[in-house]
Amino acid sequence: MRRLALDAGMARIGVAVSEGSLALPLEAIQNSKTAHEETIAIAVAKGVSAIYVGLPISLSGSMTASSLMAIDFAKRLRELSSLPIHFIDERLTTKSAQARLHQAGKNTKASKGMIDAQAAALILEFALQSEREGQLAGKSLEEFDV
Repeated sequence: MRRLALDAGMARIGVAVSEGSLALPLEAIQNSKTAHEETIAIAVAKGVSAIYVGLPISLSGSMTASSLMAIDFAKRLRELSSLPIHFIDERLTTKSAQARLHQAGKNTKASKGMIDAQAAALILEFALQSEREGQLAGKSLEEFDV
C-alpha cells in the first residue's frame, strides 16, 4: 500500500510517495487554486491508500498560522476524496531536508522545490516507521476542531 505525504507551504507543496518501506521525494507543486485537485490527481495516479500532511506547529507545541493553513488544506482534500488523512508533527523537517541536500552537494537556495519534496519524504518516513511499529501515525483530520 502506498502512502502520500505533503509538506504544505504558502508557496509550494512538497510531495513524497512510499514504495514499500521507502519514502521517496516526488515533486513540489505550486500552492495555487488548483493545488488540491493536483494533489488528489497524484494520489489517484500513485494508487495511495492514505495521505499524511505535515503539521507545522511551533517548537513550544502550539498552533501557528501555518498549522491552520495545513488543516484548511487537508479539509479541502477531504472534500475531494475519501482517503484517510493524518497529520504528522513536522517540526524541523525543512531544516533536516536542507541539511540532507547540502550533504548531497545540492545548492539549497537553487532547489527550493527539492527541499519541499525532501521535507515531505521526512514526514512520510516518520509515518512509515510508526506503522512498522504497529501504531497509526499522527492525528486524523477529525481530531481537529478548528
